[in-house]
Amino acid sequence: MQRAAHVASCSWPQIVKPAMIRHSLKCRAPLQHSSRAYSVVPPPRDDDERDAVHRMLRVDHAGEYGANRIYAGQMAVLGRSRTGPLIQMWDQEKKHLAKFNEILAENRVRPTALLPFWNIAGFVLGASSALLGKEGAMACTVAVEESISEHYNSQIRALMENDPERYFELLQVIKEFRDDEMDHHDTGLEHEAESAPGYWLLKNVIQLGCKAAIYASQRV
Repeated sequence: MQRAAHVASCSWPQIVKPAMIRHSLKCRAPLQHSSRAYSVVPPPRDDDERDAVHRMLRVDHAGEYGANRIYAGQMAVLGRSRTGPLIQMWDQEKKHLAKFNEILAENRVRPTALLPFWNIAGFVLGASSALLGKEGAMACTVAVEESISEHYNSQIRALMENDPERYFELLQVIKEFRDDEMDHHDTGLEHEAESAPGYWLLKNVIQLGCKAAIYASQRV
């Protein structure tokens, strides 16, 4: 009996190969987070945390909403031109907005009251930049996506300093969307954004507007 146990224990590393162990770990890993009672945002521990998280989600939703309206304006002008396929970056923005719509509903977060204004302002900005041609549209994309990426980075830093394990799911969402925005930013640069007339002035004006929109959407 002892000999059989010894043989079995010696044979175990040969029977359970490293590949099988890795496969087992991969299969089990998602269960670490699927047992939670929430999908992305943990229940707030107090009113201060709730207010802070609601401000964060409100402004992120507003940013994605505004980005969608900007791309809608660009497509209205350039959709049938050779530049149209470039603006298909809009498809990712639609997914971002849909996710934040879901998160806001799940957590009963009130959207910013300024959405009707961002609806018009975003479309006008997108259409007016597109009237400058492909370069103008790409310059607008670079300015907006850079602002959104920087804002997401500041949120990632704040969540990492606070409690990265508690906010793991939210961090994953924000990091994924940040990476998408940086891809859009790089696409704009690759397609002659800096050749737009008055590029630096245009970029700075748009980014100043983005900062004002972030400030207002957090509070209204």
